[in-house]
Amino acid sequence: MVLAVPVAGANQLRMVEVVKGEDAVGDIIADPPTDLDPTAAPGSDPYLLVRDPLASQWTSLGTIRAEYANWLRQLVATVFVKGDRPRPTWPSNMQTSSTLSYAGWRQRIALVLPYLENSDPLAARIAWGELARAPYATVDVARSRIDAAAVESWLDDPKLASRHPAYTLLLGFVGGSADVARLEQHIEAAWSSHDATNLPAMIGADLELRGPSRVGWVEAMYFADRSRTMPEIEAALLALNVHGDANRTVPRQRVIQAYRAFIRERPPMAGFVAQQLADWDYWDAATEYAALLKSNTIADPASEFAVVNYLQRAASANAALE
Repeated sequence: MVLAVPVAGANQLRMVEVVKGEDAVGDIIADPPTDLDPTAAPGSDPYLLVRDPLASQWTSLGTIRAEYANWLRQLVATVFVKGDRPRPTWPSNMQTSSTLSYAGWRQRIALVLPYLENSDPLAARIAWGELARAPYATVDVARSRIDAAAVESWLDDPKLASRHPAYTLLLGFVGGSADVARLEQHIEAAWSSHDATNLPAMIGADLELRGPSRVGWVEAMYFADRSRTMPEIEAALLALNVHGDANRTVPRQRVIQAYRAFIRERPPMAGFVAQQLADWDYWDAATEYAALLKSNTIADPASEFAVVNYLQRAASANAALE
């Protein structure tokens, strides 16, 4: 990873900073990426270039001021610590990190917080991207490090709509009572209109600010209400899953209770929470799941597979104990 600027009179780039790797300042890139701005001239902000160590072709991430080189070096220096298990990230909950430990992620988040919505567009995009993919439990490092008013202003900016899920999550860690009221107004409006846009982050942030006392509301308004849509139900489950995985502000046991309520309220969807319960080594739902399979209540093949997998894992766990 390097910063490089155009060479006057040639279709080449000269390295002005080395962020990571064995390249040297002054080295010439004779075959630069083809998507660079052809009007860029010497004196422009350098390009941030990356490449696979085994490949020769560079890829440009955009331009960034040279003064950010040391920040980028610190960012790429955060490393994986053997023995730490990376966890799912927000908001997709599908990605995992194979390179960073919890300690590394906390260090990384602390590094990017001051650069959120920085005046340099690429620095701001990098900072937001790291926040957005960070494991939920590590974002608590933001407490007392960032002003809630700044986060509120970003959430009020429609131009930053794509970044709102990450910033909503952040507000849950840095906000106060006024933000609780703000969040719950938005959640109530979303509930009334059946709008699931940004709903997982809003519920997740509300739970962070309100704690386990808010879980009962989620059960009543999303699990027990038969008018809720599938995206709304999935949003509520995702918010609870992230908290259950973190096992901090909302204890995992309280999330498990909510999942048991979900199984009772919506038996055909019971498989939606099977994998999470299994990942948490919770096997007391085996009797309910076995009964649901026997009665053919779960019609969806994917949900049925999840339940079968849960029961198989439960059997293995019980056999190991015996």
